[in-house]
Amino acid sequence: MITITVFQKIGVGLSGFGMFFVLFEILLYFENVFLCYQILFLSGLAFIIGLRRTAHFFFQRQKLRSSAFFLGGVALVLLRWPLIGMLVETYGFVLLFKSFFPMAFGFLATALNIPFLTFTMLNKLSGSSSSMV
Repeated sequence: MITITVFQKIGVGLSGFGMFFVLFEILLYFENVFLCYQILFLSGLAFIIGLRRTAHFFFQRQKLRSSAFFLGGVALVLLRWPLIGMLVETYGFVLLFKSFFPMAFGFLATALNIPFLTFTMLNKLSGSSSSMV
């Protein structure tokens, strides 16, 4: 069984609050009060996997372009350009984490048992070739 440290629990909480504030900011039509979500998400990521591994993840040679888009979007949002910043940040986020999406969809296929969500659709999204129905 995997043990979770206190710092990782704090990181999950910070990342969760960051994601909540993203949705809340969108609901409030990009109000400038809730622009702290990027800082919460990045600090939560640093707490979960560690500061050195976070820096290594963002500054790998093959991920420099996507990191520039993501961190540039964060800077644009903090400079009070929330709509453009979130679009740039979303593009960078998709480029950064595109290798994790098949694993996440595979996890959803095995963990969720939702009647209207078929496993074949999740298996296609996850990239697996098994024909479980």
